[in-house]
Amino acid sequence: MMMAKETLYVLEAQHITINFGGLTAVNDVSLQVPFESIISIIGPNGAGKTTFFNCISGFYQIDGGTVLFQERPINGIPTDEIADLGISRTYQNIRLFTNMSVMENVLIGQQPRLHSTCVDTILQTYRNRREEQQSIQKASNLLEFVGLSAYADDLAKNLPYGAQRRLEIARALGNNPHLLLLDEPCAGMNPHETAAMIDLIRTLRSDLKITVVLIEHDMKVVMNISDSILVLDHGEAIANGTPEEIQKNQRVIEAYLGTGTDDLVEKYSQRKKKAAQPIGEE
Repeated sequence: MMMAKETLYVLEAQHITINFGGLTAVNDVSLQVPFESIISIIGPNGAGKTTFFNCISGFYQIDGGTVLFQERPINGIPTDEIADLGISRTYQNIRLFTNMSVMENVLIGQQPRLHSTCVDTILQTYRNRREEQQSIQKASNLLEFVGLSAYADDLAKNLPYGAQRRLEIARALGNNPHLLLLDEPCAGMNPHETAAMIDLIRTLRSDLKITVVLIEHDMKVVMNISDSILVLDHGEAIANGTPEEIQKNQRVIEAYLGTGTDDLVEKYSQRKKKAAQPIGEE
């Protein structure tokens, strides 16, 4: 008896290219994302990271290449249909409904999964009442999952910054995603908020079995949670590997620090070795 072909990757971006006028913003970039993995995309400012995110999530129409989600091509599919397939994302700049409650923000995230019609809502049919109850219960569960149950009735704009980031994730989870794209989830956070976000991202994978791809500038975060890292510079992939491989890659070091950094890297390595020595040992 023949076994069904196993799907190895939840997402495959193959040779993605996009141009804006005469500028090539992303040039021939490929990425394979295994199921239940945490993949980071890093690079200097202007490297094309968010543009690449917009390509794989359907916000931009690509000029070349193919995007496969669970082996299905999704090039040119409207963003709402891509969301229906199981891809959710957050944004570099927080995009909450600030004058709505925390609970209402999470309820909105469930809209793509609801089946009640306008007629159901007007007539308050059984289907509408049942979905409404289920949605409220699910939103409550998601707020508990991200640690925001106590804020359910507060306006979103009144949340602390780190809590707003977690609310965005809770709203994205309302879509029951298989793949979650996070654009700089730790941007602007203090160390305590960053540590909480790291724990949340790990829990998304361990408890909910969600695959996560994130853009992040905080290298401590990236090296701490990533299974593999894609490095972009000027719209091109310059490295792809494990955290250990990336932090030793000379092209990555030069992209972040400039050329001629051999002496600087060597001095940094020596300082780390010296700091690791027991006191009094030479």
